[in-house]
Order: sequence, then C-alpha cells, then structure tokens
Amino acid sequence: MSPLQDLIASGPHLLPEAVLVVFALGALFFGALLGADRWFGLTSTAGVAALVAAGALAIARQPVAPVDVFLGAMVIDGVSAFAKALIAFAAAATLFLGAVHFNATRERRFEFPILVCLAVLGMFVMVSAQDLITLYIGVELQSLSAYVLAAWRRDDAFSSEAGLKYFVLSAISSGLLLFGASFVYGFTGSIDFDVIAAAVSEGAGGVGLVFGLVLMLCALAFKMSAAPFHMWTPDVYEGAPTPVTAFFAAAPKVAAVTLMARVLYEPFAGLEAQWQQVIAALAAISMVWGAFGALLQTNLKRLMAYSSIANMGFALMGLAAGLEQGPASALIYLALYVPANIGIFALILAMRRDGAPAETVADLAGLAQKRPWMAALFTMLLFSIAGVPPFAGFIGKLLVFQASVDAGLVWLAVLGGVAAVVAAAYYLRLLASIWFQPPAAALQPAGNANLITATFAAALTFPILVVALGSIERWAEAAVRMWF
Repeated sequence: MSPLQDLIASGPHLLPEAVLVVFALGALFFGALLGADRWFGLTSTAGVAALVAAGALAIARQPVAPVDVFLGAMVIDGVSAFAKALIAFAAAATLFLGAVHFNATRERRFEFPILVCLAVLGMFVMVSAQDLITLYIGVELQSLSAYVLAAWRRDDAFSSEAGLKYFVLSAISSGLLLFGASFVYGFTGSIDFDVIAAAVSEGAGGVGLVFGLVLMLCALAFKMSAAPFHMWTPDVYEGAPTPVTAFFAAAPKVAAVTLMARVLYEPFAGLEAQWQQVIAALAAISMVWGAFGALLQTNLKRLMAYSSIANMGFALMGLAAGLEQGPASALIYLALYVPANIGIFALILAMRRDGAPAETVADLAGLAQKRPWMAALFTMLLFSIAGVPPFAGFIGKLLVFQASVDAGLVWLAVLGGVAAVVAAAYYLRLLASIWFQPPAAALQPAGNANLITATFAAALTFPILVVALGSIERWAEAAVRMWF
C-alpha cells in the first residue's frame, strides 16, 4: 500500500486528531489575519468544543481490534481511545477555566486555546505511538506547547522563570530520550515496536538494550514528574498561571503514564524482570518524596505539585504490577484522580481575598464560615485524592494496591500505605484551615465557571454518583486485553 492509500484508509481512525488540527490551523489563521484577541471568548469556546468532539470521536471510533495507521507508525486501540478521551475531556475543562480566568484578568490572547489543542494533539500522538520517532514527535509537540503556556505571562518574572526552567530541564530529558532511543535502535536495528519486541524475545541487546530502556524511562518519568526527576514541578506549578497549572496537573500525566505503559508492555515486555525493578523504585521514591515534601509547603500550588508527584507514584505502582492487572489499574486510577484534581484547581481559581488570588494555605482560613458549600466541595475533592472511602479516589488506590500485592510487590504496597497516611496529614491541614480557622480577609464571590467545574468534579468523587464507574473499569480492562 502506498503512503497516500494508507493515509486515505487511516482517515476515519484519525478523526480526533483531524478535529484538533483543523481547529488549530483555522484559529491561527483567524487570529493572525483579524487580530482575534477581541474574539478570545469565541475562539476559546470553539477550542473547548473541538476537544470535547475529539474525545467523543475517540470513544465512538474505538476499534474492536488494534488498527495500524501511517504505515504502522501509530496504532488505534482500546488503550489509546481510553487515554485520548480522558486527555481531551481534562483539557476541555482546564481550557474552559482558563478562558474565563484570562478573560476576567484581561489577558485575552487567541494563542491560548491553540496551544492547548496543539499540546493535546501531541499527547494523542504519544498514546498511539508505535515507533521511536513517532514517540519523540509526540513528546516534543506536547512539550513545546507546554513551555509557552508556562511562560504565558510574559511580563511576570515568576511565569517567565517557570517557562525557562521547564524548557531547560525538559531539554535535558529530551536528550535522555534520544540517547536511550539510539541505544535501542543500535542494539535491535529497528525503531518499530514490533521488531524491537521480536529482537528482545530473541535475547538481542543484552545490557546495552537495558541501558537504553532505562534512559528512556528516566525521560518519561520527567514528563510525568515522578521523583527523582520532579525537580521542575514545584517551581513550574507555582510560576505558571493557575489554569495552566491545572492543565499540567491533568492531561500530560495521563499521556505520560499511557506512553510509558505502551513502551513497557509492547516492545519491552520480554524485559519485565529488569524494568519492573526500575518502575517499582520510581514509584517508591515518588510516593515518599511527594508525601513528605508536601508537608513542608505553605503555597497551595506547590503543595499540589508535591501531591501530583505522590499520585504519579501510585500510578507507577500499578504499572509495576505486570500486564494482567497493572496497566488497567493505572488507567482507572488516573480516570478517578484527574477530575478531583481539576476540581481543586477550579476552587483555587474561585478563591479571591481582598481582590488577590488565593496562594497559601492560610488564604483558605474560614472558608466554611463564609462559603460553606465551597468548603464542602473542597472537602469531597481532597478526601477523594487522599483515598478516603467512600470517595472514588479510594477505589483507584485500592485497585493499584491490589495489583501490586498480586504481583508479589508487597513491600511496595506497604510503602504506599505509609505514604498515603503521611499524605493524609497535609490534606487534613488544608481542611483544618478551611473548617476551624477564623477568616483571614474578605472573601470575594466565586465565579460561576469555577463553581460549575468544581461541582461537577465533586459529584464524580462519589462512587454512587459515578454511574459509569463500573463501565470505566470494564473499559480499561478490555482495552488492556488487546495487548494480550
């Protein structure tokens, strides 16, 4: 089949990506030609619609068996469909929050929805990658958009610093990724995942191939902010605008975890005994470092940064558990973690005291006395992320713990339990400030967009209200079974 014929045949399966490309190019042309900053609201609304449409199409176009596209450079299967739907809806929610926020702060620039959609396009390529070049293209497309988003406030020193730090440190991780990929290519003679898997099964490469894989895993751990490759996370989370931080804390995590799962369980499945130790170590360090690091934080966004590091440790615990239960438990964990995380950032955006945005734990003081319904939403979302029953986050943690124990990684499950208890301390510190501290300053009325998002996210934290919780679990398990 010629490349043109392959592209035509692949068209129906690439509709989610096509929607994002059409929007990005159209919005860019519209903005450059007409100076569309004044049409920021319209462009943002179209971006949200494009993301929702892309997510819906990923679900609707999910094949019953894996379908190769672009001459095998990408694959459309259950795992990619699950990840794309979660990424698209998370990005749509954060773009919605960002559009309202930047409109209120008069930072209306039409590039914002374009950059978000281009980052999501890169994530879509990441979760469907079937060779090393496609993997790298997806990672870099996502990263290049993220650098600009982090430095969105060009005149703000903290935002510029966040973008610069993210760029410099991410460049190092890109170097690690390319260096590792070159080792893999050198020892297997191919960039194609199927050929690499065949070479691994035949014992090719030896220590050199394992070395290349470890370098690639280190680079991907950086993208998901897993310790000890998390050094960029607290500073970038703090310096970037809050809507951008909410975006970083949700969609890219799903893409990075899914890509790591695809790399581990497709080309390198035959090296499970080697890479399982690496993933288990990353999970252990992330859970412990994130939990104890957050105890020292007073800034809300830095605290959430360390919380995300710890939560990536729990997701990695699932990946370390093996193919039978591991990837499915990690995907379900992310599906339950992401809505609660977005809801918390929506509430942080909604908090303003004396005209200034809430930045510290002390800024939440007395929220229950002034806005009891906001305090209730905060409580539900924090309990869900902490894994307190009967909230949905408990189900996610239970699944990764069960997968870890079944895989014989009892020590990792015990360490995760200790980290979860430590993490509960800083979540309870937030709740103590919300419910038991006197108000520190006047609290302004919250924006409707933030409250709509937070209320929807809080509703998803109740398993009873998550009507599709069982369906999500069955969907994730069925998607992973395509790898068997």
